[in-house]
Amino acid sequence: MDDNEEMEKFGMDNDYEDGQWIGGEFYGTRRKKRSQTKDDILYGVFATGDSDSDSYEGSGSKKRKKDLNKKTDYSKPVNFVSGSVMPRQEIDRNSKDDSDLMDEDDTKPAGLGFGASAGIGFNNASSKNATREVDAHEEKDEEEDILPTAFGKKIKEAARLRREEKNKSVLAKKSSGKKELDSAGAGAYQTFGKGYTLIQKMGYQGGALGIKKQGILTPIEVKLRPKNSGLGFNEPKEAARPVLQELEEKSIPHPSQSSEGRSKENLWSKKDLKKKKKVYVTAEELLAQKQERGIEISQKIFDMRGPQVRVLSDLKNLNAEDEARENGVRMPELQHNIRLVVDLAELDIQRLDKDLRNERETVVALQKEKERLQKEAHHQKQQLENMEEIESALDKIGGMSSSGTLTLETLAKSFGDLQKRFLDDYTICNLSCIACSYAVPLFIRIFQGWDPLQNPTHGVEVVSLWRKLLLGKDSFSISATASPYTQLLMEVIFPAVRISGTNSWQARDPEPMLRFLESWEQLLPPPVLQSMLDNVIMPKISAAVDSWDPRRETIPIHSWIHPWLPLLGHKLENCYHTIRNRLANVLHAWHPSDMSAYYILSPWKSVFDTASWEHLMVRYIIPKLLTVMHELQINPANQNLDQFYWVRTWATAVPTHHMLQLMDIFFNKWQEVLYHWLCSKPNFEEVTKWYLGWKELLPPELQANEHIRLRLNLGLDMMNQAVEGMEVAPPGLKENISYLRVREQRQFETQKKAAAAQAQPRADSGNQADATNGEHEMSLKEVIEIHAQQNGLLFKPKVGRTQDGHQIYGFGNISIIIDSLNQKVFAQTDDRWSLVSLEQLLELHNHSRSKRR
Repeated sequence: MDDNEEMEKFGMDNDYEDGQWIGGEFYGTRRKKRSQTKDDILYGVFATGDSDSDSYEGSGSKKRKKDLNKKTDYSKPVNFVSGSVMPRQEIDRNSKDDSDLMDEDDTKPAGLGFGASAGIGFNNASSKNATREVDAHEEKDEEEDILPTAFGKKIKEAARLRREEKNKSVLAKKSSGKKELDSAGAGAYQTFGKGYTLIQKMGYQGGALGIKKQGILTPIEVKLRPKNSGLGFNEPKEAARPVLQELEEKSIPHPSQSSEGRSKENLWSKKDLKKKKKVYVTAEELLAQKQERGIEISQKIFDMRGPQVRVLSDLKNLNAEDEARENGVRMPELQHNIRLVVDLAELDIQRLDKDLRNERETVVALQKEKERLQKEAHHQKQQLENMEEIESALDKIGGMSSSGTLTLETLAKSFGDLQKRFLDDYTICNLSCIACSYAVPLFIRIFQGWDPLQNPTHGVEVVSLWRKLLLGKDSFSISATASPYTQLLMEVIFPAVRISGTNSWQARDPEPMLRFLESWEQLLPPPVLQSMLDNVIMPKISAAVDSWDPRRETIPIHSWIHPWLPLLGHKLENCYHTIRNRLANVLHAWHPSDMSAYYILSPWKSVFDTASWEHLMVRYIIPKLLTVMHELQINPANQNLDQFYWVRTWATAVPTHHMLQLMDIFFNKWQEVLYHWLCSKPNFEEVTKWYLGWKELLPPELQANEHIRLRLNLGLDMMNQAVEGMEVAPPGLKENISYLRVREQRQFETQKKAAAAQAQPRADSGNQADATNGEHEMSLKEVIEIHAQQNGLLFKPKVGRTQDGHQIYGFGNISIIIDSLNQKVFAQTDDRWSLVSLEQLLELHNHSRSKRR
């Protein structure tokens, strides 16, 4: 170990204080416990003068030198310090004192058989300063008292000689170390230790260590942390210690450096010769800068690292004092306080600006509220004036009503003027109810004694005018149940319809009631119409269905039930069950030769549900048709077709799969007759005519069926076999049937190709025929439709309404029927149907229109 390195030394300097020797033994007094100082509280065992370092030779300050002879108190409790680093200035000062003391050599006398510790009777005086302070005479007396023997004197003399030799060796090493330092390279380690001497003897010339010079030139840098900064706090900037070369340069004292250090330490007490230019910021500029930075989130940060708690608004100035102290800023405390004052001023400016903007926004809001209230006051004033005018108009109408001079025309004109001038007030005040209360008595006078079935268009124009007055904007959505217009019709029109429908209308004659409903279709609200259907029409129809007897009735029931299907719909379901029961009772005794059953039942196929209709057919119709089909006799010589016609009539009414069963019975007989005829060498022209005749008798619905076509093709194949001279296969054999199926498919494809080849020339000739005969092929219905379009009239069929088997159409305001077979048109005039021409149709329409007015 190098001599100048510090090592712990257990001294005995103060062991004999405050005591006495008695009979060769030392007796000491009780030591007083020293009170703790401020440094002891702050630094604990590292305090100056209170640690083991006080006994180190050459490493204490002036204070340590004074306390050299004091006894060390090892019974003092250990104090722990915080994790912060000592301030930079104190570190520099301690390092400077240590470097000054290293120049002095301390001798460490060794006793008998001991290394670095003191020998028996040796008083440890480790430093020159301590030796100068102790008086020689006192030391001599003390040594004579402690070691009065000759052995102690020899030890003392040997220690003195060793100290002198050691001082000479230390001075020689210092002079040799300076020479080696001058001769070493720029990259060599500048030190006076033995390590450098050893590696120099090994051939070290300077620079990095290692064979390939891969060693580092400077040791690992030690970084200093700011004062009172614990580990891991906020990652503060750490100041790196200077490299080894800089340390050694600083270790050599220079007058200029010491003066610069002192000037830097006392920089706060000097005036800066260069004055910085002061920059002032106005409140407007400050607010503009804050606005450019954006909205800052205000938060409070409590800094509890120091003796006092600091409240900060952000983290940018958290370590401002430490940074200022490290950078040598003058009076950092004062600058910090000034900065706080400036920050508080900025906050006050921002707060005042915020309050000012809030006040301005409040002013704007109050101005808008003032304008709104002014508009509201103006509106209320205008509304009050309108109410006064409306009140005067109502008073005038009330006076006319009291005097009996009020008419519907005058009343409609007055309320129409009010509605036009004060539309909003008319709706808010619900003047339509007041108008309805005045109009109801006048309407009752007009419609008194009115029969809607005899004169359905009476009062239509007056009611149309009052609908606009009573409904206003909702004139096209008349669905309000409690609207004044609905109340007017329920009090005036509905009673007249109920009286006429109950007393004079017959359900088996629906035309008068249908004409009334068509005339009032656009004027009746849905609640009023439903009331008429439920309370007047439906009871009459139910009573008529209950009294209907198919044996005695001459009018088919569908003729007076089906016209009500669009209006009543599912409400007639209760009547359907009664109708099916009445028909079932009659069909027990029915015979297929009676066509009346077909005319009665066929219109109900689309009305009854599918299951009910099929049940009716399977139970009452199909069994009797099967009986007729079994009784059918096919005789080419004298054929009776009545039974076939009876079955064919039901082809559109009976479900298809049941109709195919009936036709299979017919085709079995038909093929049997054909087989026997072909086996008797017949005239094939007669056979062909007979085949084509039966095929034409089949209705189109059956000819389009795949099964019926197969049966016809089987007969055709039998005819082809007979023509070709082949043996005709009897019908019913499976192998022949499969053979005939293949032949039929082949023949069908051949016919399809031939038809496609002939389609083009026929289409060309057909186009020419259409061009020449197009006018003659137009039907009477198409002519009437074109005539209606030319005159701007509506031409449409009336669903569910027929007359003598003909569909009833609407031509403008009148009803007509078209007899396509006889090319005639009939129009309904009063209660009868008259033959008319196209010109008369227009006259009847205009006449009906004038009646409604």
